Amino acid sequence: MGAGDSQDAKPEPGEIFAYFTEIGIISQLSSALLAKVLPDGVHPSHFAIVQHLIRRGDGKPPVRIASAMQITKATMTHSLSVLEKRGFVVTRPSPEDARSKLIYLTDSGRAFHAEAIEGVIRAFGRIIGDEHVAIMRQAMPGLVTIRKLLDDNRDL
Repeated sequence: MGAGDSQDAKPEPGEIFAYFTEIGIISQLSSALLAKVLPDGVHPSHFAIVQHLIRRGDGKPPVRIASAMQITKATMTHSLSVLEKRGFVVTRPSPEDARSKLIYLTDSGRAFHAEAIEGVIRAFGRIIGDEHVAIMRQAMPGLVTIRKLLDDNRDL
């Protein structure tokens, strides 16, 4: 690539902010759509915890999940209470340290996750056409790269 190629260019003033603004708006709009397919009383933030446990594995202490999700311990405690009352997670003592608790998904929690994903796919399927899928596929590698960059630098 030459010096004039767009990948070598410094960002224009406000370009980085505009990029993340678009991502934030997409996040808000997609969360609103997700909220419409979730059961009453279950919020997208609760679903995000289940999604995290699916992606990263369960059997983690609440404080570690809260840290990964960048929420307070109090918020995590409330959210886990909602999920536990629904039967989506259970809290068990740690086998290594009886004072510590670990969070596990239940079969109901896994079924809830699968049903929510199916609902979101149906909801998005009503509005996303083939041309949008092509845009998403093209953008995905770059989004993954930016997400990893931010994740690796979350403590700055």
